[in-house]
Amino acid sequence: QVQVVESGGGLVTPGGSLRLSCAVSGSTVTIRAMSWDRQAPGEQRELVAGVYPNGATKYADSVKGRFTISRSGNWNTVSLQMNDLKPEDTAVYYCKAVTVWGDVVGQGTQVTVTS
Repeated sequence: QVQVVESGGGLVTPGGSLRLSCAVSGSTVTIRAMSWDRQAPGEQRELVAGVYPNGATKYADSVKGRFTISRSGNWNTVSLQMNDLKPEDTAVYYCKAVTVWGDVVGQGTQVTVTS
């Protein structure tokens, strides 16, 4: 089993930065990928950024060049550095572990971008 816990959300003005962290515990050897997803009010949950065992990453077009996903070598920490935040980035951000047994999603952390 894998457990994930997010932290680092908060309130920020447009153009500001936040760093989200995901603490991962349990059977990390079963992880096939990690991602940060988000869900804004009234919207479907969407992939923001993903990272794979070989270090490859992928990003939603809306965050390319502004967000960076990174991970520790043993999958114990997955971070999302968010720069130049925009009001449309406001959402609940979820850390997700894709494991051989299925997806594990955290409780989420709120990110609010407003002036």
